[in-house]
Amino acid sequence: MYNLFDYAYNLPESLIAQTPCEHRSLSRLMHLERKHHGINHRRFLDIADLLRPGDLLVVNDTRVVPARLLGHKPTGGRVEVLIIDYAAGMKHLTETGRFQCDCLIRASRRPEPGTVLELGQGIKATVIEHRDRISVVCFDGGTAFLSRLKKAGKMPLPPYIKRDQNSGQGKGASAQMDEQRDRQDYQTVYANAEGAVAAPTAGLHFTNDLLATLFAKGVEVARITLHVGYGTFVPVRVTDIRDHQIHSEYFIVDEQTAEKINRARRDGRRVIAVGTTSVRTLEFCANDDGIISAGQGRCDLFIYPGYRFKCVDAMITNFHLPESTLLMLISAFYDRERILDAYKVAVAEKYRFFSYGDAMFIE
Repeated sequence: MYNLFDYAYNLPESLIAQTPCEHRSLSRLMHLERKHHGINHRRFLDIADLLRPGDLLVVNDTRVVPARLLGHKPTGGRVEVLIIDYAAGMKHLTETGRFQCDCLIRASRRPEPGTVLELGQGIKATVIEHRDRISVVCFDGGTAFLSRLKKAGKMPLPPYIKRDQNSGQGKGASAQMDEQRDRQDYQTVYANAEGAVAAPTAGLHFTNDLLATLFAKGVEVARITLHVGYGTFVPVRVTDIRDHQIHSEYFIVDEQTAEKINRARRDGRRVIAVGTTSVRTLEFCANDDGIISAGQGRCDLFIYPGYRFKCVDAMITNFHLPESTLLMLISAFYDRERILDAYKVAVAEKYRFFSYGDAMFIE
């Protein structure tokens, strides 16, 4: 269970969702019952029947920023800059007056340190240094950079979602329509705290109407924030997964949320995490007795089989990439072989996979 290849499975490319379900809550839902090893096929809207009065849903209210910038080098060559740690950039901006953070740069030839890039809307950025695949980039403009980013930036969709990569020429009209749709589709309805460069995709299935139905049933909701970084898509490159160094992400759990969760646990009510980001945050902040402490910082918890869960009783999640840390997490929560068997069923039943795909409820 520690070998990377233990988390491989075959997935037809046709099942990788390129667009979301037309109505969020009508996406499909695979319901896994750990106690009886049952597999049931439903619509996400049915989550209202599966949750109980008193259940506490913990959602991640991070908001995706348009972190992908297109422009050119001084030579005129095209360049793409993807901000991968917005939270660190904001911290640097507060401390120094300049937005500087880790980025991924894609170009025919990676620009040397000291190169100034032109990235649209008057954004200029200086390459500071390179660390392996990561580049440190400093953006000019101080706080004005943030408003320029919202205008010039594009949504940082994961690489398996294919969109027109042009910067406004050729297929520009089509690209702009896709961009406008993705700016809405690639956010949860409760997104609030700006800082993610990838969406907490399990939450994309909720609508305001569905949340209202859950509230009326007596289901509570608590919000945490974990700014999802691009590292969630970084492949595991070691054979023994225990040697993998997982990315860290900035999180906030406030006093009110911590008390809500701890009260639910004292009352014997279920704590249900919406998404692996919520799972990691809760487990990172929990002590051995499952008591949550409020706080903020960087979460670098890597959950894989053998981990003992302390706080989370059930989870809602999407279908994850082969050999990914997210697949390892849900394998730890249930059972690796049963999860892979469920994925085989999902393929046979033509579920839609990954960020814009269908969901799974594991209880």
